Amino acid sequence: MSYRPDWSVIPQNLDLFLEGLLLTIEISALALLFSIPIGILAGLCRISRNKMVSFIAVSYVELMRGIPLLVLLFWIFFVLGKVLQLGAYWSAVLGLAIFSGAFIAEIVRAGIQAVPKGQMEAARSTGMTYVQAMRYIILPQALRKVLPPMASQFIILIKDSSLVSVISVVDLTLVAKNLVATSFRSLEVWTFVALLYFVVTFTLSQIIRFFENKYKVYE
Repeated sequence: MSYRPDWSVIPQNLDLFLEGLLLTIEISALALLFSIPIGILAGLCRISRNKMVSFIAVSYVELMRGIPLLVLLFWIFFVLGKVLQLGAYWSAVLGLAIFSGAFIAEIVRAGIQAVPKGQMEAARSTGMTYVQAMRYIILPQALRKVLPPMASQFIILIKDSSLVSVISVVDLTLVAKNLVATSFRSLEVWTFVALLYFVVTFTLSQIIRFFENKYKVYE
């Protein structure tokens, strides 16, 4: 029996798709907001001369690299979330922030190490402490270099956020799952959801490209 597409399921449930999409963007933005300070702190600790501090940062990064995001979300929701009384929403934000923070830490580390060593030596020769040199000289240059990859990390974060539906967060993916279960219109629903994800990530990539080109002009 041939399958006849019926796209009416899309306009009939457009409000649900919009609510799911907004929640997806909201969770991704919050996770990024929290993951940036986590990543910067872990990136600084990663290059610390203190071996214990560096070991802790390396362990965190390697642990997050070695654990699938799906498993981390389950662990936070069913274990840590029960201890801290976190609901599905904040468990999702926390899981994404911790996971993304490890990758941002590596971006920050690479950015700092890309700044010529002479910059630190010149800053120290003017009488600045290590912290002052890092704050006023090294970090501003490093953060400028890492802005494009950090923006790309946000795009990855949006796509990763589709996994939060497994802990009952009603994001775009869970809205699609529920609609497919009731309408049996898998082709129409998942095609439209894929299109929505593409529109969001493509728009963001164009914004990133604009700022990259602008950065090149004023570099």
